[in-house]
Amino acid sequence: MPSRTEFFNKVGKIALGTRMRMLSESIMEDAKGIYEMYDVALKPKWFPVFYVLSKNEEKSITAIAKEIGHSHPSVSKTIREMVKAGVAIEQKDKSDGRKNMLQLTEKGRDLALKIEDQYTDIDSAVGEALAQTTHNIWKAMEELEFLLDDQSMLYRVRKAKKIRESNKIKIVPYESQHKQFFFDVNEEWISQYFKMEAADYKALQNPKDYIIDNGGAILVALYEDEPVGVCALIKMDHAEYGYELAKMGVLPKMHGKGIGWILGKACAEKARTMGAKKIYLESNTVLTPAITLYHKLGFKKVKGLDTPYERCNIKMSLSLDYKE
Repeated sequence: MPSRTEFFNKVGKIALGTRMRMLSESIMEDAKGIYEMYDVALKPKWFPVFYVLSKNEEKSITAIAKEIGHSHPSVSKTIREMVKAGVAIEQKDKSDGRKNMLQLTEKGRDLALKIEDQYTDIDSAVGEALAQTTHNIWKAMEELEFLLDDQSMLYRVRKAKKIRESNKIKIVPYESQHKQFFFDVNEEWISQYFKMEAADYKALQNPKDYIIDNGGAILVALYEDEPVGVCALIKMDHAEYGYELAKMGVLPKMHGKGIGWILGKACAEKARTMGAKKIYLESNTVLTPAITLYHKLGFKKVKGLDTPYERCNIKMSLSLDYKE
């Protein structure tokens, strides 16, 4: 029969949570026997709350939760169990009747004295076990806790998911078979927030004539070879701006995969290769994710040009590092 270690070696790091839970369960099971051995009538899960109360006259649930890093509901549940067992007592704060304060009962204080020998022996036993390890798990846990406080495991997995999915995205030049998609994906978001205007129809119904044949470009994002996003560079007759970044749209079901970022970066690079020193865009601040993306790409708010769009209430530009 394969050992637990063999299983985890086979599965690898994806079983981190399972392995830590199993280790915790094993230690907690031993803890029950340890409490029984010292005849200390406490549940192991009470330890953090009991320890804090044993070092203070009284404390609120909020203060205890903050000190031990547990949630308020979790501490409340533990307190209820300790009160029921006669180990702790809960009473109104004399200076603030809205707040309940906790302290150990006489029974709890007796246990606090009785448990001191147990603390001494556990500290010695744990120290011995750590000394026998190549890697000090106590220090490793400190590091891991610090890192997960900075970026949670959920955040890290979400980031890894986005990177993996972004590797499936290809940016290709617009072709005639993309015409309907170019119209549909833009018409969807425009109609959701605003209304289609004459300038929209002019660009979306005739992308080749209006954009490409006039010196512009359209880039299409493919995900597993299916179009999922588009963005256009419209040639501008302006001394400062080479192109307008326009008609960026991504299928709603593909939001959150970083497609807008990839398209924006690709369009900026495309404009740079076509000789532009700056690119310009017009948008509306109700489109919070889009505005956030533009800022991330490096766009800055400017006093813009006359606009054909009623919905436009913000104008931005991006300076490009010009290369010969």
